[in-house]
Amino acid sequence: MTDDSPIPADHNPLPEIDSTVPHSARIWNYWLGGKDNYAVDREAGEEFCEIFPGMVDVARAVRYFLGRAVRYLAGEAGIRQFLDIGTGLPTVDNTHEIAQRVAPESRIVYVDNDPLVLAHARALLTSTPPGATDYVDADLRDPNTILDAAARTLDFSRPVGLMLLGVMAHIGDDEARPILDRLLDALPSGSHLVLSDGTNTDKAREEAHRRYNAGDAVPYLLRSPERIAGFFDGLELLEPGVVSVSQWRPDPSPFGPPAEVSTFGGVARKA
Repeated sequence: MTDDSPIPADHNPLPEIDSTVPHSARIWNYWLGGKDNYAVDREAGEEFCEIFPGMVDVARAVRYFLGRAVRYLAGEAGIRQFLDIGTGLPTVDNTHEIAQRVAPESRIVYVDNDPLVLAHARALLTSTPPGATDYVDADLRDPNTILDAAARTLDFSRPVGLMLLGVMAHIGDDEARPILDRLLDALPSGSHLVLSDGTNTDKAREEAHRRYNAGDAVPYLLRSPERIAGFFDGLELLEPGVVSVSQWRPDPSPFGPPAEVSTFGGVARKA
């Protein structure tokens, strides 16, 4: 990308987008090597990596964690419905692509509140004929709106995989638990929670986030691994528990176990 005018995948006009303020979804897209970002996002991403060079490795590890978790849910756990909140910009192997590769009848609802994400999601997040995908333009802070809209596509009497990757860190401690409880309360027994977020286990990352949060972007709150584990309270946490996302059931490799990254996550089942 060479200018500040990304071209949407469809021909509909983009909703109003503020290209003067960095946005986490677009910065994440930049870290993953995507082109759907603005100069302000690239600048913020580069400044972050100058302080914490491991962030690109973190972004990739989170993406691979999503893939392994969705494959497990659609495969061994038999989940056929997914609610992916804080979707981010579409990239390789999105939730619906992974799930429908395993079970073509899978139904997926994506949720985000960035206009650029909305424009791309509507054009790119297409479904297999037996399944379905939908996009909800909503904020995690409004779980009732999310649930009402998702009910157009998902059947909340059947298990759902709730995906919250990198999004709870945008929610303060006072709001986070009530929001999560509201979402989980709407899901039946057999549903699963997949959640990951950045931790305060790396001083360089802490400093990078401190500077990032001092700007105009939506702040990102690092938590301890123990506090992230607390989001799974009341659920049946699957092995190996809440760990560095690179070490959650890693794929076999001749190079040995993957290096730990400072984003932790896990998968749990609602009894």
